[in-house]
Amino acid sequence: MAAHRSVSWGGALTIGRRALYTTPVKMHTVQVGDVHRDLPIVEVAPGVSVALFNMLGDTEVTEAAGRALAERLPEGIDTLVTPEVKALPLAHVISRYSGKPYIVIRKTQKPYMVEPVMREVVSITTGKPQLLVLDGFDVEKVRGKKVAIVDDVVSSGGTLQSLTAIIEEVGGTVAAVVAVFTEGAERPEVISLGHLPLFG
Repeated sequence: MAAHRSVSWGGALTIGRRALYTTPVKMHTVQVGDVHRDLPIVEVAPGVSVALFNMLGDTEVTEAAGRALAERLPEGIDTLVTPEVKALPLAHVISRYSGKPYIVIRKTQKPYMVEPVMREVVSITTGKPQLLVLDGFDVEKVRGKKVAIVDDVVSSGGTLQSLTAIIEEVGGTVAAVVAVFTEGAERPEVISLGHLPLFG
């Protein structure tokens, strides 16, 4: 279960001899299972800052979150669907613990894709339109299935809406949404390990 501690000012954060931040950075501390992480608070739009949660390359957090979310998956889920990139390792760990297969919805159309299904979404972290693409080869893995959408953070809900539209268009049913954190507005429909506030 995730917990939050107070916001504090951190100095220059270093890993080995490499400084990640050379000026003081405001941090927000979270807990996933027994693992604590300090998340940098970054401005993503004028007057809107978020605690930036990036689990890529963080095996300890990915394992802890994946194991906890696998335990919370509702009965009857057939398939996991995740957008690339940041939630991909999480989906892999949930798949390993739950025994459920997972499908990756890409952010670019690839030359090898056959009859892809596409939706556009604007992400809160990039502020720019992104494409979500389901390869036609994966359609049968979703059609008629009860799907759990897996994401790292559910914030504005734009990605979630686009993923849901793709899944429903090809005949799947979204039966659950799981994420490490929700962010901004409370989202009781999302199975998560904690909530990240927005910072002004």
